[in-house]
Amino acid sequence: MKSRLEKLKGTCVGIAGCGGLGSNCAIALARAGVGHLVIADFDIVAAENLDRQYYFLNQVGEKKVLALRENIRKAAPEIKVDAHELRLGPDEIVRIFKDCQVIVEAFDRADQKLMLIETVSERFPDKFIVAGSGLAGYGRNNALRTRRLGSLFICGDETSEVSEELPPLAPRVGIVAGMQANQVLEIVLDDLRPGSGDDVWDE
Repeated sequence: MKSRLEKLKGTCVGIAGCGGLGSNCAIALARAGVGHLVIADFDIVAAENLDRQYYFLNQVGEKKVLALRENIRKAAPEIKVDAHELRLGPDEIVRIFKDCQVIVEAFDRADQKLMLIETVSERFPDKFIVAGSGLAGYGRNNALRTRRLGSLFICGDETSEVSEELPPLAPRVGIVAGMQANQVLEIVLDDLRPGSGDDVWDE
C-alpha cells in the first residue's frame, strides 16, 4: 500500500490559470508533495496584482507561468513543472491536461470557466475538476464551502462577484485557493471516483 507521500509524488495536477487562485493553489499543492504540476496561462505578472497573487515585485513583467514555475521550484525543487505559455481553448485543454488526474479551474471570467468545465466533462469524463466561484470581498468565512456535482467540485460562496465595492482581496482569494488544493488532496488520497457514491453534496 502506497504511503501518502508516494501517492502524491505520483500525481499529476493541471492548473488552468495562474492568477490569484492558480498561483496560490499551485504553491500549496507543491508544498503538500504533489509530484507533477501542469500550469497554463498567457498573461504577465502585473504590479497591481501582487496584493493577492503568488509573485514578487522583481517578477513584474515576466510571463506568469515562468515566474510561477520559478517560485514553485524555490518552495519545492523536486516538483516537476510543465509550464505552458498560451491562451487555453478546448483543443489546448485536451492536449496539455490529458495526463492530469485532476484539473483545477482558476480563471477570472465566467465564460472561460464554463468552457473548461464543458470541455473536460465531455472529453475526460473520468477526470475531476476543482473550480472556484465566489471569492470577492472580505469576511463571511462561514459562507465559503465546497459543493460537489458529479465530477465537479466548486469552492467559494458561489455568489460574490468582483466589483469596485467587492475587490478580490488576498485573504478570501487565498482561502478559496487553499480549499481547491485541499480538495485535490482529498480526491487523490481518498481515491475518489466520478460517480462513486455521493454525486451531489455540500460541505
